[in-house]
Amino acid sequence: MFAGAHTALITPFKNREFDEPAFRALIDRQFDGGISGIVPVGTTGESPTLCHSEHERVIEVAIEQAAGRGPVIAGTGSNSTREAISLTQAAEKAGANASLLVCPYYNKPPQEGLFQHYKAIADSTALPIMLYSIPGRCGIEIAIETAVRLSEACPNIQAIKEAGGSVERVSQLRNALPTDFEILSGDDSMTLPFMAAGANGVVSVASNIIPQQMADLVSAMAKGDLTSAQAIHEKYYDLFAGFLKLATNPIPIKTAIGLAGQIEDDYLRLPLVAMEDAGKAELKSILEALDLI
Repeated sequence: MFAGAHTALITPFKNREFDEPAFRALIDRQFDGGISGIVPVGTTGESPTLCHSEHERVIEVAIEQAAGRGPVIAGTGSNSTREAISLTQAAEKAGANASLLVCPYYNKPPQEGLFQHYKAIADSTALPIMLYSIPGRCGIEIAIETAVRLSEACPNIQAIKEAGGSVERVSQLRNALPTDFEILSGDDSMTLPFMAAGANGVVSVASNIIPQQMADLVSAMAKGDLTSAQAIHEKYYDLFAGFLKLATNPIPIKTAIGLAGQIEDDYLRLPLVAMEDAGKAELKSILEALDLI
């Protein structure tokens, strides 16, 4: 169920509170653009700065607005196992189709701790689970051996979002895991090479503003149409690279959506802050060159 292009949604704010109308409009644009599914309250959705009631409300609105048009993969991860269980169970009760669980950050558990963390969450829910390995943020990665153990011990752990930037690791995961265990790119710029190495799609940041293009890239790769996929990759590569280099995610994508007029307020909650003027000017230039604003 995880194959395809899924959008890691921003969480828009108005007057510093969750802007439900803007969020609903964003979701409609995603599905109108052919995106496979949506991922609310991940890193791009500023999950660390939302209180539990806000977190749960964002997921509820996403489920309501998706209205069955595609899976809602709720971000419910935490570095506290109990908190992750609570958020995952709330998402399941609300009607989410699956859960995305980030690798525990800051406390840097050993691999056995990771295994026990994910197993405890998987045992607490019937939701299909996508693991999320992003060592650049978490300080650790989910070892290939741990991913294999989890796939064997927990039938509902069915995918991994891989954001370590290594094509070789994707090949290693593909060779070690069952053929039906799905691998998703966690970086837009790596979608093409990851899928060439055996990944099944992407959890995309860029698709917040280019849903059709990311859906088309993934579809082309799935069909073996490298020429079409490479043309999209090359056209939007400066955008992918800009999102990575100009500021920490989700600052650039939220700024881009604001520049495109799709949200009234590109406010980010502290400790994130607005993009500096020089970076914003460079991002605006990229967007203008691609006719996105």
